[in-house]
Amino acid sequence: MTLETLRARSDALRAEIGKTVLGQEDVVDLVLISLFARGHVLLEGPPGTAKTLLARSFAAALDLDFGRIQFTPDLMPGDVLGTSIFNFQTNDFVLTRGPVFTQVLLADEINRAPPKTQAALLQAMNERTVSIDGGDHSLGSEFIVVATQNPIEQQGTYPLPEAQLDRFLFKLEIDFPPEAIEMAILRQHANARIESGMETDVLSKTLDAAALAESRALIDGIILDDDILAYILRLVRATRESAEIAFGASTRAADALAAATRAQAGLSGRDFAIPDDVKRLFVPALRHRIVLGASAEIEGRNAAMVLENILNQIEAPR
Repeated sequence: MTLETLRARSDALRAEIGKTVLGQEDVVDLVLISLFARGHVLLEGPPGTAKTLLARSFAAALDLDFGRIQFTPDLMPGDVLGTSIFNFQTNDFVLTRGPVFTQVLLADEINRAPPKTQAALLQAMNERTVSIDGGDHSLGSEFIVVATQNPIEQQGTYPLPEAQLDRFLFKLEIDFPPEAIEMAILRQHANARIESGMETDVLSKTLDAAALAESRALIDGIILDDDILAYILRLVRATRESAEIAFGASTRAADALAAATRAQAGLSGRDFAIPDDVKRLFVPALRHRIVLGASAEIEGRNAAMVLENILNQIEAPR
């Protein structure tokens, strides 16, 4: 397999998803980078901005098992992981697997579930393994979580703890599209059946598990030189020294950014990374891994603004 093949596969995936999700090209690119970098994605945006549609379209374009969990305040950990049920015929406990046992998991409105249910995903996301009744069960190397949350509605929601946010490779913020794109969406729907949930039926499966494993193996062969690694480290360490940040990013964040940078390089058709790869991924990879200080919040600055300021201050390698 060559980098050209990898690029062709990513272009095919991008084109399929683009049939149903319009005007979100940058977000789609980052979701694909996360897929090839073995990372999970958190999509945040107001209602009606195609977060769930993007996740469903992403799954529909992959020849992988798809599962969905609609998170609610009464959802329990067993509803996510599964549980052992006693079989009176065999006098033994039988594992009933929960929806987490899939390859692509849509965790819809993840911030509506209480913390103990959110925590049920921690081990699954970090180790791709879950423990039920003392036994470990593998989820497979293809397992990826695409979660959504609504930042506007606060009633009946539970903010994700920092430990769980740190398991997401990217936090992608989705906003309303430009007027021209909204008009294109209306035209597209005006010429289709008025039936909710059928949008992804037009998508073809373009990547199976074997092709995904082959593509990831190629990206694993991309090595970052010390200049790029040092640049990543300077950026991450700067978040710990900024007066606008109360708690900076961890070593795990630096490692995640490095992994994403390798995937970005591979999908760009290169077997080497450049500083622009790091710059593009720095904000989405770290915006959810820092805690802003009081001064930034008082001035109305958000995480993206603070991180962009750090990018401008730290010199990139030449």
